[in-house]
Amino acid sequence: MAVKYVFVTGGVVSGLGKGITAASLGRLLKARGYKVTMQKFDPYINIDPGTMNPIQHGEVFVTDDGTETDLDLGHYERFIDESLDKNSNVTTGKIYWSVLHKERRGDYGGHTVQVIPHITNEIKSRFYRNYSSDETSIAIIEVGGTVGDIESQPFLEAIRQFQHEVGRENAMLILVSLIPYLRCSQEIKTKPTQSAVKTMQGMGLQPDVIVCRSEVALDNDAKDKIALFCNVPSNHVLQNLDVKYLYEAPLAMENEHLAEVACECLQLECPEPDLTDWKHMVDTLYAMDHTVNVALVGKYTQLHDAYISVVEALKHGGIKNKTEVNIKWVDSDLITEENVKDYLSDVDGILVPGGFGERGIEGMLCAIKYARENDVPFLGLCLGMQLATVEFARHVVGYSDAHSIEFDPGTTHPIIALMPDQNGVEDLGGTLRLGSYPCILEKDSIAYSLYGSEEIHERHRHRYEVNNDYRAVLTQNGLKLCGLSPDGRIVEMIENPKNLFFVATQAHPELKSRPNRPHPLFSGFIGAALKHEANK
Repeated sequence: MAVKYVFVTGGVVSGLGKGITAASLGRLLKARGYKVTMQKFDPYINIDPGTMNPIQHGEVFVTDDGTETDLDLGHYERFIDESLDKNSNVTTGKIYWSVLHKERRGDYGGHTVQVIPHITNEIKSRFYRNYSSDETSIAIIEVGGTVGDIESQPFLEAIRQFQHEVGRENAMLILVSLIPYLRCSQEIKTKPTQSAVKTMQGMGLQPDVIVCRSEVALDNDAKDKIALFCNVPSNHVLQNLDVKYLYEAPLAMENEHLAEVACECLQLECPEPDLTDWKHMVDTLYAMDHTVNVALVGKYTQLHDAYISVVEALKHGGIKNKTEVNIKWVDSDLITEENVKDYLSDVDGILVPGGFGERGIEGMLCAIKYARENDVPFLGLCLGMQLATVEFARHVVGYSDAHSIEFDPGTTHPIIALMPDQNGVEDLGGTLRLGSYPCILEKDSIAYSLYGSEEIHERHRHRYEVNNDYRAVLTQNGLKLCGLSPDGRIVEMIENPKNLFFVATQAHPELKSRPNRPHPLFSGFIGAALKHEANK
């Protein structure tokens, strides 16, 4: 059994795409037959992003085991097609939380607790992997932030110690760094990257590979200069230019021989990769037959990363249907009964995603009503399902004040109520219904026809559910409760049979969609939008 480690850090500025570089390497190594897993180490002191504002941080990605993680884990799963877990996202908050609990228990035997060795030892303990198989496993570990950030220093020190413990042949280091291009003088500048590497060397670290993010291609002279000043071979200086489609990145890095260089550093064989399926998927992106417009009606439209898995899942559904999906971002705060047609009359599908808080709720309800009354394909996710149920109760059943008690605790018709196991919960972080849960579908439902299976498993992140006291009146008026928990207690999915496609789920199916294996709900939704567009 052998475990090899690849650490990915950033230089000069943040937001360069370390996660995409790491995920691309994971896809390339997996295509060569290696077992690959990935981790993200985030320097922020929050325990996890579960309580962070989506407009500031982006979406919260949820794993099968119910861990709330950074959105980069979504990229990891989509690229390497592996389900990650609680070990895959580590924050400074988690590290200090663990060390402080150990100190309170007396685990340190009265010693003074310090950053070195106690914090760095705790970080290193999260690096180590224990696999029972005989095959070589590769752990790709991304460290958030940028070299030189004060928050990242304990992580970089832990990497230095770890490399010494396991050997450089078992733990390599990739630096993803910016190479600025000055248009006025038409020059690229390598000095910032040189400075980042010198900072690393001052910490006892030496990158094995430098991945250069630049607007323009690097010539051999530039690569040689970086290699000379940064103490790496010229063929270990690789460029990572922007690509038209995100999923081209692994193929672009294959052309740069990233996996070959990594295998060389880790002293591994580098067989030819099987990228047939991935190449076919990318070729499809360049050969779309149709185009549809889909409205994403949400409250966090200022930062598209807040819905990044939804966006990617829509694109995956488009790939399945050979259809380019144009997303119309609609701020639900702005929609009213008077102007909803102005916002939505030109779209072929309407999606209402998850979210928390009262802001923008009435606008979402207007959008859902418009979809139902005008037979525009509709997909509701989590909050989207709850509001679809509320809208039906208001305008079909006739309960004009129907609502969720999350937004109107005094409503006389609490269609959406707090889950029983959420009563008395005061902490906001990590207390929702989180992770993968089973659902049983009715065989005469659209959902069943799409999934092709009676029992499905989807990931959740919520604390409210359809109030069972209203199930009878909802079904009597035509709403189909097509998916229930195995014990029949929780409504997991609804449909309106009178519409071409009106499906909503309490789950977050977007989290399990893959570019080369699109989620069936999103494939069905885009297929329905395509029919709507054709029937105009």
